Amino acid sequence: MASIPVKIKLSRGMSAPTYATEGSAAVDLRAALDEGQTVTILPGERYIFPTGISIAPERTDVVAIVAARSGLGVRHGIVPANGIGGIDADYRGEVHVCLRNNGSEPFTVARGDRIAQLMFLPVLTAAFLEVEELDETARGAGGFGSTGVK
Repeated sequence: MASIPVKIKLSRGMSAPTYATEGSAAVDLRAALDEGQTVTILPGERYIFPTGISIAPERTDVVAIVAARSGLGVRHGIVPANGIGGIDADYRGEVHVCLRNNGSEPFTVARGDRIAQLMFLPVLTAAFLEVEELDETARGAGGFGSTGVK
């Protein structure tokens, strides 16, 4: 896998994230709560967790994506409140993760718990060209569900 240099500033006593396996596409983000602190997210509620890291990719054509950890989502209904988060290459503040409890039971997070994933993806920017009409396609303007369920 290719890599890009990313400067990282650590705070709140946290360590730099690492890739769990050689084939991992993302690193785990951990809750940087105070020592001994826990946060319980009740069903339907959300909470913003600090991670104790700030990042600065050395390239501007990348975005850092904050995504759900599949086990938390599938087993407990714990997912990022905004679905997916994008951290622009020029953002220098601490990375935070807002989790929402879509499950039916309270979920407790402690310091150091893995709460989300962070991956880096290339970015293409659009050069918008205003036109009077768009090219025709077989789908046309068919929207939600227009291609069928199965």
